[in-house]
Amino acid sequence: MILAIDMGNTNTVIGGIDEKKTYFIERVTTDQNRTATEYAVSIKNILEMCDIDVADIEGAILSSVVPPLNSVILTAVEKVTGLRPLLVGSGIKTGMNILMDNPKSVGSDQIVDAVAASHEHPLPLIVIDMGTATTMCVVDKHGNYIGGIILPGLKVSLDSLSSKTAQLPYISLEVPDRVIGKNTIDCMRAGIIFGNVDMIDGIIDRMEQELGQPPTVVATGGLSRFITPMCRHKIICDDALLLKGLLILYQKNK
Repeated sequence: MILAIDMGNTNTVIGGIDEKKTYFIERVTTDQNRTATEYAVSIKNILEMCDIDVADIEGAILSSVVPPLNSVILTAVEKVTGLRPLLVGSGIKTGMNILMDNPKSVGSDQIVDAVAASHEHPLPLIVIDMGTATTMCVVDKHGNYIGGIILPGLKVSLDSLSSKTAQLPYISLEVPDRVIGKNTIDCMRAGIIFGNVDMIDGIIDRMEQELGQPPTVVATGGLSRFITPMCRHKIICDDALLLKGLLILYQKNK
């Protein structure tokens, strides 16, 4: 088993995975004020809670979009396991051509998602990752990473709406019964939820037009199961997609 860690802006996903199965997936808050020891305690507690013996972990790998915390997490993992994790970044072998203006600027999470999806699904494909930001990246029929879009995530949009308007409250994200809301809260929920649903469907339509053929669409991230069932396109949800990609990259680079 390897310890696969995906550090996002809001949450850090910690999972145990091998070629046979995913043993656990847990989330902790990403906090730049925490020390390596504090993260080490969190990792140790997760392993104990999931009945994972540290001796069963043969390696570790980290994908991060929060560079200031990279050394903190690497040190934390080493404290717990005695292993120095691989770090997804410039120089790591992915087996995928990244056809971008500046390949080094592409988020490591997007590359890992694309590698995993390409390994399991027919090409071309679109990978949707719904977190703090919503990203949609595209792999063409030849297996090249050719780009995508980045837009504000649901909670970022909702928090921005509430914080910038004097009369709109902070609300929870729930699917309303109808599009035409009868009160302020339902109007806000309908706008955020159905707005994102139709936005994703519309962007898939535009990407399909540029690709010239229907793509496979795969979604991951904490909010994907909340939104994608309402989309008119067929979208495959995979909560473990990024961990699967980290396993593939670990095996290519260990």
